[in-house]
Amino acid sequence: GKTFISKELAKAIEHVVYLDKDTLIGLSKQIFKVAGQEYNRSSDFFNQNIRDYEYEVIVQLALEALDYDNIVLINAPFSKEIRDKGYIDSLKQKLSEKNAVLCVVWVETDIEVCHERMINRNSSRDKWKLENWDEYKPYDRLGVDSESTEILGVEVPCVTIPVRPGRNLAVIL
Repeated sequence: GKTFISKELAKAIEHVVYLDKDTLIGLSKQIFKVAGQEYNRSSDFFNQNIRDYEYEVIVQLALEALDYDNIVLINAPFSKEIRDKGYIDSLKQKLSEKNAVLCVVWVETDIEVCHERMINRNSSRDKWKLENWDEYKPYDRLGVDSESTEILGVEVPCVTIPVRPGRNLAVIL
């Protein structure tokens, strides 16, 4: 899904700085440990004490990277942020100061493909999600059904890339 697409985009673009928010997982695991909390990236503890800081750090790294190269690709869902006009306006302002613009790529993956990939990657970050699948599966999903979507009151062209087993992504792109 998202990670595969973003890595393929990064490979196809010259002079790109690729940042994956999942790189920060090691740090967040340590915060859980020090706080004596069960590792659960869907927990209230994570949402109140870690989540927003991960996004803040990854954006700060991206802004710093723009001082050295002109394209930065962040692999992260930004599912809460994309709905916050104030956040997007602030980000656009920061980017304009670096002579950069915001481009959002939203990847929609069939929920059963997502479930299968979580099982196959066998990652600790997915443990809670898999154990609580019925509660998790509608969580953090926007979904896009048309050729355009409204984000923060602005109609934005939208391309859905159908990611399903047996599909050759190179041919789809």
